[in-house]
Amino acid sequence: MTIPSPSPETLLDRQCEQRSEPGYLEAVLKSAARRVVVFHRGKALMDAGSLGYLDPAALPAEPLAGTTHVYLAKALAGHGLPNGTDLVLQVLPYDAGDLAWVPTGADFAGYRDVASTLNAGDVEVFIEAQAVANWHATHAFCPRCGGPTESLCAGWMRRCDKDGSEHFPRTDPAVIVAIVGPDDKILLANNFAWEPNKYSTVAGFVEAGESGERAAVREIAEEVGVVLDSLSYVGSQAWPFPRSLMLGFMGYTKSSASTPDNVEVRATRWFSREELQAEVLNGNAGIPGRLSIARELVERWYGGCINEPGDAVDAAELVAPGATL
Repeated sequence: MTIPSPSPETLLDRQCEQRSEPGYLEAVLKSAARRVVVFHRGKALMDAGSLGYLDPAALPAEPLAGTTHVYLAKALAGHGLPNGTDLVLQVLPYDAGDLAWVPTGADFAGYRDVASTLNAGDVEVFIEAQAVANWHATHAFCPRCGGPTESLCAGWMRRCDKDGSEHFPRTDPAVIVAIVGPDDKILLANNFAWEPNKYSTVAGFVEAGESGERAAVREIAEEVGVVLDSLSYVGSQAWPFPRSLMLGFMGYTKSSASTPDNVEVRATRWFSREELQAEVLNGNAGIPGRLSIARELVERWYGGCINEPGDAVDAAELVAPGATL
């Protein structure tokens, strides 16, 4: 039996075909109705806890030298902006100065710092803007000959001034796996880059010529010493650090043993549903944030929402699915 996955709702129309037409971006930049997302040094301008969508009248009349413009999308119904609003990314040069024109109360913030407070529309715009801004920052010069490149096609292509080669934003596939053992416990890992009490699923990049499934099996064996017997694909998430597409899997093993590699993974731990919920609430275990695919995978295994300290819940919600009071 085929079980369909719901089609994800998009709140943006990227105008992928139209934006490549000559003069498309230039025409949008003349429109007073457009709204501008501003990035500087890898961070976005925020306004009152939300992603800032600046009226062009609030920007300097002449962009700073070295500023990059990218057409992002038209906002669709449900985004929060009027339907059809054109969104443009403005990436400021690294040495942009004191930015005295920034509105009072607005400030720059990274995605990880504000992701938990953003609505769905802001998340979709932020991730797209972050990914393409990262690409522009690292492709000012041609990877073939070292010559300077110029931004074309509304910011979605760079062409070398010297050899004419064309370069486009790339996405690196990575796998992320929630490992479920024979007793239905989940195996979570602690990375050396994290606090000792933070646990998450295991992830790694897909290598050249490797399928996502084979990469998942390899990464799990390498990092936590577990042999997977079967896999189930769940879904994907764009993760622009720097340009990943996370492919999420549930992985199942007949073994209850694990061995951290002591290179990336410091420790591993098997959790039952009751143990994980209790450890999260008492602060002994931190888990990924709710907007991450890692959290989605963990909660798919759990069978519902995992509550955190500060959540307003009643006693019934603290019982793991399948358990009784």
